[in-house]
Formats: sequence, structure tokens, C-alpha cells
Amino acid sequence: MTTTSKRFTLVEYLAYDDGTDKRYELVNGELVEMPSESDLNNLIAIYLIGVFIQVVPISLLRRGTEIVVSGSRATSRVPDLIVLTEELAAALTGTARSIIMPDMPPPALVVEIVLPGKENEDRDYRYKRSEYAARGIAEYWIVDPQSDRVVVLTLVDGLYEEAIFPGGDRLVSPMFPTLELTAKQVLRAGEA
Repeated sequence: MTTTSKRFTLVEYLAYDDGTDKRYELVNGELVEMPSESDLNNLIAIYLIGVFIQVVPISLLRRGTEIVVSGSRATSRVPDLIVLTEELAAALTGTARSIIMPDMPPPALVVEIVLPGKENEDRDYRYKRSEYAARGIAEYWIVDPQSDRVVVLTLVDGLYEEAIFPGGDRLVSPMFPTLELTAKQVLRAGEA
């Protein structure tokens, strides 16, 4: 993964264009090139869109939308899937770029699908966990094909409480209690 040595402000990041189709996250002011998604990660994200479209309007689902999170330096993340609130969807209407700014309400749910490797695990389990909690995101799912589990983090008094769902266990989502979904279904992108 490539990082830049120059530190960017959020304004500089929003205006940045290196003339390529590389995707970046801004992490503590540094541009960090995002790794390519695996085919399984893409399938899981698409499967989850199909699941969530049964319980929320399609207008509240986003893939590829950035979110500016708290930190001592500018940080912007690109989750694998976001479920917006109605208020956030209204705030994004008409914006030139699909990015959730600090003055906008937080999403209802963010999903990250972990790529193999310690760096990716640290990013999703440690850094994003604290960033998303500080941003006030009510629910954060970590889908981890390598560990064969889904972790559902629920925001309680500014910190996430963790529930781990392996294999065939039914996922319990406080935000979406009507979901009939097992960890295995998510991890196998709907295939039994």
C-alpha cells in the first residue's frame, strides 16, 4: 500500500486529483492508497445490499461513499457499505461529491469487510472502531472472512459494545432487529 509523505488538510484532500483512478483514504493527513477488493469482499458487499434493500429504501444505501471521521489530523474513510439515516440522506442530496462531512449527521450503520493481513485487521478492528465510535455511528459491522465471523458493534455511551457471531449464528442487529440473517450467509455471500 502506498502512502504519501505530504500531509494534507481536508480541503487539500477534497481537491486532490493525481490523474489516475487510484482510490485513497486520508489517514491522519496522509493519502493512503486503498488495496484492491477481493472478489469475495465484493460479493459480500453486494449480498448485503440485497439484504438491506428488503428493510430500508435503496436511497439510504451507499457503497463507495466517504466519511470524514474524528482525529487529531484529517481522516476520511471509505467503508464497504453504509446505511444512511433519512437526515443524512437529505444532507447528501445535491452534493457534488459523495462524502459525509463532519457537520452532517452520522450514518446508522457502517460495514467493513476485512481483507487478509495484519495491517488490514488493525485498520478495521482498531483504528476504524475508535474513529467510527467518535463519529457517533450507532452500529458498525466487521465482516471477517478469514476469522469466519461477523462482529456487530453497538454504540453505548460513546463506546462500542461487541457481539461476535460465528458460522450459523443468527446476527442480532439492534438497529435492524427484523433482519433474518446468519453470519454464514454473510460470509458466503448468500451461498449455503
